Amino acid sequence: MSGTFEGPGSAPHTIRPTVTQCNESGRSASELRDYRAAFHAAHLAMAVVDREGLVVAANPSLAGLLGTDGRRLREQAAADLLDLAADARHLHAYREVLAGRRARFRCTRRLKHPDGRSLWAEVTMTPVPGSGTALLSVVDVSDRRELQARLRHLQMHDPVTRLPNRTLFFERLTAALENAAYDDGSTGRIGVCYLDLDGFKAVNDTLGHRIGDRLLTAVASRLTRCAEQYGYARTGGHLVARLGGDEFALLVEDSTGTEQLADLAQAVLTALQLPFDLAGQRLAVSASIGVVERAAAGTTATALMQAADTTLYWAKADGKARWTLFDPERNAHRMTRQALSSTLRPAVERGEFTLEYQPLVDLEGGGVRGVEALVRWEHPQFGTLAPNRFISIAEEDGSIVQLGRWVLRTACRQARQWQIEHPGTPPIFVSVNVAVRQVWDSDLVADVAGILAETGLAPDLLQLELTESAVMGSAGRPLQALQALSDMGVHIAIDDFGTGYSNLAYLSRLPVSVLKLDGSFVRGFQDEAHANPADETIVEAMVQLAHRLGLTVTAECVETTGQAARLRRIGCDTGQGWLYSRAVHPERIAAMIAVSPQRV
Repeated sequence: MSGTFEGPGSAPHTIRPTVTQCNESGRSASELRDYRAAFHAAHLAMAVVDREGLVVAANPSLAGLLGTDGRRLREQAAADLLDLAADARHLHAYREVLAGRRARFRCTRRLKHPDGRSLWAEVTMTPVPGSGTALLSVVDVSDRRELQARLRHLQMHDPVTRLPNRTLFFERLTAALENAAYDDGSTGRIGVCYLDLDGFKAVNDTLGHRIGDRLLTAVASRLTRCAEQYGYARTGGHLVARLGGDEFALLVEDSTGTEQLADLAQAVLTALQLPFDLAGQRLAVSASIGVVERAAAGTTATALMQAADTTLYWAKADGKARWTLFDPERNAHRMTRQALSSTLRPAVERGEFTLEYQPLVDLEGGGVRGVEALVRWEHPQFGTLAPNRFISIAEEDGSIVQLGRWVLRTACRQARQWQIEHPGTPPIFVSVNVAVRQVWDSDLVADVAGILAETGLAPDLLQLELTESAVMGSAGRPLQALQALSDMGVHIAIDDFGTGYSNLAYLSRLPVSVLKLDGSFVRGFQDEAHANPADETIVEAMVQLAHRLGLTVTAECVETTGQAARLRRIGCDTGQGWLYSRAVHPERIAAMIAVSPQRV
């Protein structure tokens, strides 16, 4: 670029083009005058900078923006005027443009005006082709930045409590984790108290959202005071945020350990238990708090808040109005349960389940009368799992229907095979556990009938076990199903009898043929030297009652010969337990069937 540029109130700084240069550029003297006039009259603050970064010419708008006389700008370093050295990246990009290795540079800088106020300026610089200079422009964007700041504040804060919202909380949490990883002066630890109010929905529903909002605001105030009182980190008070609804979180940066978080959580509980006086309403609330404290290294914001959410759930499950500290072992159990839940259904299709069988022995003659089928999950990750690890999960997610059908079919097929392999021995029955959900969510009667027909097993060689609480509460469809199965010839047994309802009057109206006494009664016989007579009296009464109702009785958890002798004397029909055998593979049961029926 060539021409004459004048700073305000200064002598012209002339770069005189020759006639040849004007002809080559195609620019007339009048055009150059127009460019100079436009430069000086422009509202956009501009300057021409040479290769050394010195101001060659500046227009009045730039002088006014920087609060100085235009004459003072000439020959000054533009980088110093705009404080570019404060940011190494900006300074490097600026120098790249001066050297002709970069086509454009733009940044936003905060500048100090001579009158003391600050302003935000957007700086742009581009080379002027063929001149060895660059055009610098500066725009005051302070109003825009202020508007953006106000909008960001609205976006990042809860309108009811004025606390930081979920977005800002996670932003601060993420930044805190990053800072802890690189700041040598920090403790390298972080903590969160995640809470919600117990019974807040009832306040909203009964007193209205206006009172509910006032309660949230009052809670926010008390949480803030707690954070300020217990905020002895380097950064001062802890961040308090409303994450939504009645959920709040307190972020503790540079945590000193679980004791600090425990003190804070207890202070919050104490503060919130004091009554609230809101527009003539006196309200009492409590809170449940999940507390997580850990090293920042290797932790993500998502993982930390998942742990906090889990711990809050524990606090509520443990009775509410309390704080609970994150327990890795408890969480590992939960994670294992989730892993089992997600893989249970396909595990049936993959054939990961097997059955073992525990003998039910005639207490009088010693022979095997039947077996109980017990399912095992050969899990590829966790190994062999007993039913207590996954049956409750199967009942919750409904996969018990599919699994129960497989167990029933497999057990009936096996019982029929034993019968075929030992034609000279009285056939043994097989007992299969049935969950009450199988009765509700499937046609159990049709399933049983179909499987018996498919396997060729006689109905009287199948026994279905249901828990006492399930059977005693049966009505409607469950009771009709049990009656239909009994009419078919299938035996119905009540498992763990004596631990549930024990509604003996109702028992007489159920289609039940077997009672299985809970092992807790049998264990009372274990100490033969100091036996409790009451235990024997109770068991004897139950056995006699069952026999008068036409039922047979099986005692579970028989482990000693003394227990077996006393049960036999009382009149119990069959026993089941480690005295006779643990649950074993089908081949071992076949060997038991082959021996003398007088003793196993």
